[in-house]
This record gives sequence, structure tokens and C-alpha cells, in this order.
Amino acid sequence: MFSPLKKSQMVISMELRQRRAHAVIADLPTTAWQRINCGDGAHGPRVYDWAVVDIRPLRERGRGHWLLARRSITDPDEIAYYICYGPADTEPAELVRVAGSRWAIEECFQTAKNETGLDHYQVRGYPAWYRHITLSMAAAAFLTILRRGAQKGDLQPVPEI
Repeated sequence: MFSPLKKSQMVISMELRQRRAHAVIADLPTTAWQRINCGDGAHGPRVYDWAVVDIRPLRERGRGHWLLARRSITDPDEIAYYICYGPADTEPAELVRVAGSRWAIEECFQTAKNETGLDHYQVRGYPAWYRHITLSMAAAAFLTILRRGAQKGDLQPVPEI
């Protein structure tokens, strides 16, 4: 499980102190950062510097909590922070891989906004919002299936009724 957060977000350090995420990461030695590819993007590999720190010492047995930081290679002041939770033996490379998979999800939502009007609704009530979101996402799924069929050459003519 991943949750992006602001740099000013408070986390519980291993010393049972509340500290801001950026302060916890700032205290790390330079050797704590590893350059890792978090997946391929539209312009090739997405390579960043990553650091992982254990947080929340009071936790369920066999589970882990981490503060994960992603630093831009071209602008070291640009850092994104994530709270991670999972099996205690999770490797940092796996945390990075999962964090990188968020990009694909965000890209899907952006495509749905552009192609099916996912963001063209002013919320007035939950039932209407839910209908709009459901219709928009169903349309996005339909377009994805059509696109995949067209790429594979599997499209069959629609029979006349």
C-alpha cells in the first residue's frame, strides 16, 4: 500500500518522535540514496534516486512501514514522499517498483479525462456523481478494448440486427 504525501507531513520516527517527512529524509547520509529505474514511461526508463527509511516502530508482527523518497536526478531539490506498508521483508527495489506503477494508473485517469469526460462534472450529489463516473469509466474500458482489438487485428464486423 502506498500513499503519496506532502513534505511537511508528520511521520512517527523509529525513536517514537513525530517528525516531518522532509526532515527525516534530510538526515539520511548520501549513501542512503540508490539510483533505480521505476519502470518505463512514454520517453523511456524513469530513473530517479530513491531512499527508504523505517518508520512507526509499533507495528503488527511481520509487517513494515517505510518512508520512501524519490529525488529527481536533474533537480535534487525536487523530492516526492510516500508512506509504504507491506510485508516486513519487502525489498526497497520492490517498493520502488510499486511506487512506479502509480504512473500507469495516473496515466489511465488522465486518458479517461481526455477521452470520456471523466472530469466534466460538477458534483451536486453522490448518486449523480457515481452515475457519471461509472459511465465514464465504462466508456474508457470500451475504448481500451476497441483499441487493443484494432492493434491485434481482431476486430470483427458488427452483425446487423
